[in-house]
Amino acid sequence: MEDQKDMSEKENENELVSGDELDSQRGKSSKRMKHSDKQIQELEVAFKEDRYPDATIRLELATKLSMGSKQVNYWFQNKRSRMKSQSEQHESKLLKQEYDKLHTEYISMKEMMKSPTCGQCHGKTISMNINVDEHQLKNEQAQLEDEVKRLTNEVEKLYDPTTSLEGTFDKSTLLNLALDASDELLKLAQNGEPLWFRNLDGDGETLNLKEYDSAFTPIISMKPEHFITEATRATCKMVHNSQTLVETLMNKDQWMDMFPCIVGKTNTIEVISRGISGNKSGALLLIVSELQIISDMIPSCEIKCLRFCQKHAEGLWVVVDVSIDTIQKGSQQCEIQSCRRLPSGCIIQDMVDGYSKVIWIEHMQYNENHVHHLYRPLVKTGLVFGAQRCIAGLQRQSEFLRVMKSFVDPTIVSKDHIGIRMLAQSMTRKFCAAVCATTHKWEIVQLENGVDAKLMMRTSIGDHTEPIGIVLCAIKTIRLPVKQQHLFEFFINNKTRSQWDVLSCNGPIQELVRVSKDQNLESSIYLLRADGDSTSAKQNNMLIFQDTCTDTTGSLLVYATVGSQDINMVMKEGDSSFVGLLPNGISIVQDYSAVDNDNDIFEKNDNGVYGGSLVTIGFQMLLENLATTSLPKQSIKEANDLICHTIRKIKMALKCK
Repeated sequence: MEDQKDMSEKENENELVSGDELDSQRGKSSKRMKHSDKQIQELEVAFKEDRYPDATIRLELATKLSMGSKQVNYWFQNKRSRMKSQSEQHESKLLKQEYDKLHTEYISMKEMMKSPTCGQCHGKTISMNINVDEHQLKNEQAQLEDEVKRLTNEVEKLYDPTTSLEGTFDKSTLLNLALDASDELLKLAQNGEPLWFRNLDGDGETLNLKEYDSAFTPIISMKPEHFITEATRATCKMVHNSQTLVETLMNKDQWMDMFPCIVGKTNTIEVISRGISGNKSGALLLIVSELQIISDMIPSCEIKCLRFCQKHAEGLWVVVDVSIDTIQKGSQQCEIQSCRRLPSGCIIQDMVDGYSKVIWIEHMQYNENHVHHLYRPLVKTGLVFGAQRCIAGLQRQSEFLRVMKSFVDPTIVSKDHIGIRMLAQSMTRKFCAAVCATTHKWEIVQLENGVDAKLMMRTSIGDHTEPIGIVLCAIKTIRLPVKQQHLFEFFINNKTRSQWDVLSCNGPIQELVRVSKDQNLESSIYLLRADGDSTSAKQNNMLIFQDTCTDTTGSLLVYATVGSQDINMVMKEGDSSFVGLLPNGISIVQDYSAVDNDNDIFEKNDNGVYGGSLVTIGFQMLLENLATTSLPKQSIKEANDLICHTIRKIKMALKCK
């Protein structure tokens, strides 16, 4: 009984430590916990299915195998620890072999340069070829020297992690911070209640901050004044394997494509490590990114952070971000921006059916003073920068990548779907960047004042993706007493489109093409034609190209006019890079702020609580042949009239005050 009591106390003490720590701390205790062959066999099968089982699965295994739930938990932790150790030893061996091979080639190349010989007769080369051969050999030697230097640094980091490397920051400090962040993210993924509690809607989980503070030691500085902490977790099953997702997340362009509504722009400041053994394990980047909400009421948030990729076992990867506001550059500390990321990212695990399981965790701190009062309740729900929003974007982009890969096999997906999907992705990214002013340099012409819209302008140099001229963007956010989903259904309904959209020419809309983007049929790409009174659109053969997506975190509708010849070429060739668009759009999120007492027509939600939506409307228009860069008053008036007219028609159609 005393042994069991001691063991129980030790289990409680070590509940949140890693497998490596358990091996060193428990020592003889682990030897006493012998498992039968049948138990081990069953545990191995369960491990192959899920390396991170939740408390329910662990309890089922414990009951089935006549074991304690803590014993099952320890077995999984130790198994992961052993696999991680084996993986690191294997990578170390491969790295050493690669280094030795390149070093041998380097020495051989130097000897060849001293006495160049003919490859056929083995005699000395004639003088007229020496310069050519020598130049080629010097180039190859320089490449080998760079590779040897890189691998030498990797070996030093592997065998002596405390080595201080040259660079803008102390790279050993950055590496230690990245490793700590990776460990914390794994622990956050492994633990369930009471550290996490499920959201009331059953979709996603929220971090118990009191439990977190008591169980975890902070790895970055204390929370600044006026900063709010939000942390969420969500899980999904992906159609791609772990390697594909890792490659996407570690490529800044693909990462932006994956989250066009969240990531405004990103730049890699420094590649600290490219990884070892020809894969991304150990890759460490210093990046700066702008995170955005599709609204003119909240400025984009710049974050400088580390992105670290680590392979913990075969088919098990961790990709983690962590802000570096505690890292010293000389005697100055990095400035804390309006928000920062505590260890956030994902754990990706391959499954036996070829799919992968993704656990996504978002742990953010932001300055509440930078958030408009209408959006503060929404941000506090975790739906703005939370894990659910990231998972939704991940699943949409995963489906897009699946279709793009099928391009090599035209029997799976035709070229017209490929081209349409590429054009839709580009159009949506442009709209989000325009509303949030994250890509181009915009000049503010007029601030939103409650009546008129916010106006911005920029000069378009006329690349292949947009026309030449002055681009004017008008944006306005309003509150409507209609639930998000009902409002989205109203906007995508072709029968009611003429009630609000000037492009409909006051007539019905005909749907020509519809391409579903995922299992949610409302998230689709459309090609529409207006059959209204105006004949100008028909004479110019203009169509409406539209991209829509919706989930619990929000809805988005983006559209633009496109020539019929251009869209036919896109569908025929599968290439959309030559099409220039200036998209308009509507972003909808649930309004969690207090109900306006003057408005008594807010709809009841399913749980009986009144609520509405925050709607951001954005228009872009091209002003050609301007003699100066100043904006004519007539153009300002037309932009204000357009957006006010649209809002008025929307309210009339929905019978809103």
